[in-house]
Amino acid sequence: MNGLSDVRLTLHSQELETGQKDHARNALMRNAPSGLSRWDLFWQRLHTRKALLSLTPEQLKDIGLTREQAQEEGLKPFWRI
Repeated sequence: MNGLSDVRLTLHSQELETGQKDHARNALMRNAPSGLSRWDLFWQRLHTRKALLSLTPEQLKDIGLTREQAQEEGLKPFWRI
């Protein structure tokens, strides 16, 4: 390969990687109720994450999470996705 092709491949792989990150973030945002302001979204995250910490083992099984997964998500700061 010549140098120009290498540069194109590198740029293309960077675009793909960026697109995958954007797609993952957009998928997470789609799960949030529409029309929320940034502060409303933070408020919702805070309350839903706290609720995860109080679920019973049966409830966690119903939603397909282990206690460890629920704790990991429930202890995240509200500003993190």
